[in-house]
Amino acid sequence: MTTNTICIWFDNAAEEAANFYAATSPDSTVKAVHRAPADYPSGKKGDVLTVEFTVVGVPCIGLNGGPVFPQSEAFSFQIGTDSQEETDRYWNAIVGNGGAESACGWCKDKWGLNWQITPHVLTDAMARGGDVAKRAFEAMMTMQKIDHTAIEAAVRGDGQ
Repeated sequence: MTTNTICIWFDNAAEEAANFYAATSPDSTVKAVHRAPADYPSGKKGDVLTVEFTVVGVPCIGLNGGPVFPQSEAFSFQIGTDSQEETDRYWNAIVGNGGAESACGWCKDKWGLNWQITPHVLTDAMARGGDVAKRAFEAMMTMQKIDHTAIEAAVRGDGQ
């Protein structure tokens, strides 16, 4: 049994978002949808209050709290990928579903939640330190979606 859960505030789209995440990512499911048992000041009986779900193995609860607290880059999911195809699949699913591209492997889904689609080739290069990390970092800084081939070339020092 999990004792820690990430609570993500949504502007009344927790169920839609959880269903999208479950359909997009492996090891992701929607566990339960909790509805209001009666009318309340900002809603009606039967409205979705919270959704229990898992995103890539991380237990979450989506809270339909309204527009008071929008998402920011202060919280993001980081997804490690093994291939360009996997990077493209996540990126295209998130951006192609009303999301937006950002820099250095970051993108934002249509509900405002931020994602870092981070290939292991990049994190491995950064962990090596020194000139390899510097070249990989400099290559990454020119990208939106991370290009595996370009990072691999930077690791090798091609073009230096």
